[in-house]
Amino acid sequence: MTEARQNIHEYLAELDDIPGTRIYTAARARKGYWINQFAMSLMKADNRARFKADERAYLDEWSISEEAKVALMARDYNTLLDLGGNVYFLSKLFSSDGIPFAEAVSTMTDMTWPEYRQMMLDGGRAPQGNRSIKGGY
Repeated sequence: MTEARQNIHEYLAELDDIPGTRIYTAARARKGYWINQFAMSLMKADNRARFKADERAYLDEWSISEEAKVALMARDYNTLLDLGGNVYFLSKLFSSDGIPFAEAVSTMTDMTWPEYRQMMLDGGRAPQGNRSIKGGY
């Protein structure tokens, strides 16, 4: 007897049940393609210099939505993740700003950088209340 396969869309929808987590799916990758291409461009010193000299002008060279451009200039990483940005590509922006990865990630939480750092040193978030939105655990 063959095991019934789960519909891929149902499976991916289950991932939305993880509180505070954005799973980077193929659909999200397609949505954020240009955000991520922009971020990767910052690996080159001349591109970083051009971006720092006039962020808006540099962003206008890319096929990025206005919402994403505003989020990039505001360093609103949660919005960028929602728009398909990948945190590892966005790390090029953190680095261009001279901000350590963990400090930049702390801005995606409801904690200050010192609070976030201490929470991570203490072993991270407790799993209770952070595993399921629907299940409440």
